Amino acid sequence: MNAQEWYELGSFHNVDGHKIFMIDTDEENKSNLPILCILHGFPTSSFDYWKALPELKKHFRVIIHDHLGFGYSDKPQDYSYSLFEQTDIAQNLWQRLGIKECCLLAHDYGTSIFTEILARDNANKFPIKINKIALCNGSMHIELAQLLVMQKLLRSPIGPFIAKLSSKFMVKQNLRKIFVDPTQLNDEEIDAIWHMMNFNQGKNVLAKISRYTYERQRYWDRWIGALQQTKLPIEIIWPDKDPIAVAKMASTIKQETQNSNLIWLKNLGHFPMIESHEYWSQTVISALKSSHL
Repeated sequence: MNAQEWYELGSFHNVDGHKIFMIDTDEENKSNLPILCILHGFPTSSFDYWKALPELKKHFRVIIHDHLGFGYSDKPQDYSYSLFEQTDIAQNLWQRLGIKECCLLAHDYGTSIFTEILARDNANKFPIKINKIALCNGSMHIELAQLLVMQKLLRSPIGPFIAKLSSKFMVKQNLRKIFVDPTQLNDEEIDAIWHMMNFNQGKNVLAKISRYTYERQRYWDRWIGALQQTKLPIEIIWPDKDPIAVAKMASTIKQETQNSNLIWLKNLGHFPMIESHEYWSQTVISALKSSHL
């Protein structure tokens, strides 16, 4: 699938004054399937799930949006890109769609938005009932993360300069090095990812959105505390060869959560939904539909 084909699958919604791109596999809600809301990762977009979506939508009404600053959504230059505001956008979008309850899946950057959702839910301030969670690999324990050199540079004071120098070749090199099998990220996918990163002058905000890792440090107690306090059922689905959100992170989250189950994805890297979409999809579906917790 190319970038234009993905664009044509979606629609735009005005949320908090910004145009947010979203794909809803059952906009008229005719299927009566359970709802699965997905929070995607950095620096990519909802497109991460293009291979997995056909299988997921057999079992769920899938709703996935591009965070502000990502993909086809607006990329305002005068904006903080705080994870709190990204959470507001997700929450307000889902409410706008009339969602009363859902399962939730989060990966990478999306896991930080997820932990803020948990903090609100623990305080009875999240308006949507969460039935079950698929927590995929993301660096919530930022002290354990092995960030790429490019990630460190983008979030540094020279980040805007690095962003201007970024190229499709650099993106390809950095993404492929976090796959166990780099051939599973093909050139057409790279073209689509690069197109969406550049859409709406995306280079101009890349450094700003890269600084979310500092918020993970600043609000560590709030967000890790939310993980520790929640009693919601969590399926931790983690590739054992992720070079960024390393295996120790998954084990740590398992130990500190009250109602969780850890599932290892064997011999996969940071983007398992691309690298082995059938294996990943089947694992997610089985985990979310299980009732052993």
